[in-house]
Amino acid sequence: MGGAILWGAVAAAPLFVGAVLAMLRTWPPRWLGIVLGFGAGALMASIAFELWEEGLDRGGPIPLVTGVALGALSYYTAARILDARAARKKGDAGGGQLAVGALLDGIPEQLVLGIGLASGEPVSIALVVAILVSNLPESIGSAADLLDGGMRRPRVLLLWGGVAVLCAAATVAGFALASVTDEVFRAGASGFAAGALLVMLVDSMVPEAQSKAKESTGLATVLGFALAAGLAFAS
Repeated sequence: MGGAILWGAVAAAPLFVGAVLAMLRTWPPRWLGIVLGFGAGALMASIAFELWEEGLDRGGPIPLVTGVALGALSYYTAARILDARAARKKGDAGGGQLAVGALLDGIPEQLVLGIGLASGEPVSIALVVAILVSNLPESIGSAADLLDGGMRRPRVLLLWGGVAVLCAAATVAGFALASVTDEVFRAGASGFAAGALLVMLVDSMVPEAQSKAKESTGLATVLGFALAAGLAFAS
């Protein structure tokens, strides 16, 4: 159990650290867009070479695709609720949508991590670095947008601290539930994370990066993809 707590905290910490970094300095919009584009590329690699591939290998296409559909619908519904709230307050839900995406990705992803730890599977340093590469830009971009939208710093820290704690707790929960779960469940969880991420990337993260970084977005995205894909193969 101690290992699950440790690795859960390590995997979730970048979510909170990114929010802190967003407060330590004012990020020019262009740099924020580049950071978001880089993170989007890393998440694309995570979907292709970790979540999808692992889910397919473990449980086959049916639980994987079912999880993808449920994850996509969950993110879509949550994002529309945030849009409606932002419209009532005449604000922008972009930062909040990224936070929801991180939560819907992080919980099933770290649940699977906890199950793997309970099964005796080793955690590679390459995997930990890949999580850092994808989570850190996501939280920096979201926290910066939330601050620009008028949210107070303590509230932003509380939001991202809560996301990080829930994701870390999912690792511990996965470790505890390992004996009552099977490969089909792990495949569905991987698919859920992939589905939520795909909708978040298309609807929120990539458009947000494009609006800020303009022509630099594509290059930043490819670099993020290349780094995360390399780390995935290294692990």
